[in-house]
Amino acid sequence: MTKRLVGMVFALGMAGAAQADPAEGTWKTEADDGAYAHVDMRMCGAAVCGVIARTFNSDGEYASPNIGKTLVIDMVPGGDGSYAGKVWRPSNDKIYVGKMQLNGNSLALRGCVAGGLICSKQTWSRVN
Repeated sequence: MTKRLVGMVFALGMAGAAQADPAEGTWKTEADDGAYAHVDMRMCGAAVCGVIARTFNSDGEYASPNIGKTLVIDMVPGGDGSYAGKVWRPSNDKIYVGKMQLNGNSLALRGCVAGGLICSKQTWSRVN
C-alpha cells in the first residue's frame, strides 16, 4: 500500500512538471502610455495566459484598475518558443491577434489587426 501511494504521488508530481511552460513566470512589459506592468504568465489549460500583477509609472508602483485583468489570452505554444493567441491593450481596451516568441529571458510580443498588416510590438524581460 505504501509503495502504491508513493508511486501515485510521484506520478502526479511528474504530470504536474510536464505541464510547466518556459514562458511561465513574471515578466516586465515595456512602457505604454507612460506606464508598465509586471505580468504573471501561467498555464490556462493547454495555453499560457498572462494577468497584470503590478503596475508602475514615473511616480513608482500604483494601484491601476487593470490589476488582475488578463493581458495575454490563450497563447498556444508552437513547440519552438513561438505562441499564438490574443493580447489585450489596456490603453485602448482592444484585443488583438497575438504572437509571442520566447528567447531565454526575453519575450517578444506582437498584437496585429488587418490580417497582420498592422502590428504593435513589445519586448518583455523576465522578472523571475
